Amino acid sequence: MMKTSADHAVRPCGMTRAQWAVLSKVERFEGLKQTELADMLDIQPITLTRLIDRLCDAKLLERRPDPDDRRAKRLYLLPAAKPILDRLWPIGNDLMASVCAGIDDADLARTIGHLTLMRDNLRQLIEQRTSASAEDDKLHA
Repeated sequence: MMKTSADHAVRPCGMTRAQWAVLSKVERFEGLKQTELADMLDIQPITLTRLIDRLCDAKLLERRPDPDDRRAKRLYLLPAAKPILDRLWPIGNDLMASVCAGIDDADLARTIGHLTLMRDNLRQLIEQRTSASAEDDKLHA
């Protein structure tokens, strides 16, 4: 429901929630590698590539070569992204205020802490299963 609400909220800005997520992460962590961003957003790299392609075509983002890794690209905001992000931040703040209405700050902080722990536990579980699967593949190769 949150994703649907966010998509509806940003549609008048000509954005999708996914594009907004990409722009806001790059704004906070400019110079990220595409792979790092995919991990942060918990989306598949191919899905992220399509989103970045659209944002690059719209002249909101640019890919730059990584000086240490010829295969990697780093992401940077272009000046046209700033006014859009300036419009999106208040939308996000209003959305979160509506979603969290009636929840006191201490309960909200505990909830966020628990959700973060659950996410981290799931990531660890996935990494363990991926490692075990890779080991099985090596043994059967």
